[in-house]
Amino acid sequence: MQYTGVLKKMKSENYKPVQYYLNFKDSFIVLNQLIDKTISITFKTYECLNCHKDKKIFRQGYCYDCFYQAPEVGDWVMKPELSQAHLDKEDRNLEFEKKVQLQPHIVYLSNTGSVKVGVTRKTQVPYRWIDQGAHEAIVVLETPNRYLAGVAEVALKNHVSDKTKWRSMLKNDIEDLNLKDIKNRLREFLPDETQKYFEENADEFNIEFPVKQYPQKVKSLNLTKSKDYKGKLKGIKGQYLIFEDQTVFNVRSHSGFVVDFNLS
Repeated sequence: MQYTGVLKKMKSENYKPVQYYLNFKDSFIVLNQLIDKTISITFKTYECLNCHKDKKIFRQGYCYDCFYQAPEVGDWVMKPELSQAHLDKEDRNLEFEKKVQLQPHIVYLSNTGSVKVGVTRKTQVPYRWIDQGAHEAIVVLETPNRYLAGVAEVALKNHVSDKTKWRSMLKNDIEDLNLKDIKNRLREFLPDETQKYFEENADEFNIEFPVKQYPQKVKSLNLTKSKDYKGKLKGIKGQYLIFEDQTVFNVRSHSGFVVDFNLS
């Protein structure tokens, strides 16, 4: 059976284990059902997620022009501390920026091979943690806007990483940490303006992923270099498909790629 469509971030549902879906325009695939089955992926062309034109993808599923024009990928997205909607200042589209920035945000710690700090909208919990491949996470703060969450994250980045150790995560080379203790130790480093948003009673959140075999040595599939791939799916973690031959495929990083997806 063959499906053709534009790759985007996999959708997920927080079951035990996590349930994953690949959504195309006219169909969707329940990926958990494909574990232990052979699938093939063939790169056909590009389709920008914003203008929908056949233009080479620059970053995050957007062509070059759209990446520097679309409000969904303004600098404040990757750097929340640059948010200015609370000041009524526009970056690219103030209406959009207010909608996204002026809502509750979470500063969190997650364990993706080692502890990291991050920011997400409250509505994205726990899906942000699932996307990262975190097997455990905890809320540190809940702020009323993105700017305050970003200010807190910047302060905590001086003491814990803000990067995912994706190779360790994929190999399941992880250790269980007491995130609550780490969170409490970090509290003193939070800026005064964010202290009142500290979540005293938040508990650790645990996530189980559908993986039957972890790779010992990670080999990344890049469809711009290898346009065809075929392998037996052994698991899904974060935004990665994990195959029997230790190949891993980052679906999200291939957003905007039009592919044929074949099931044997």
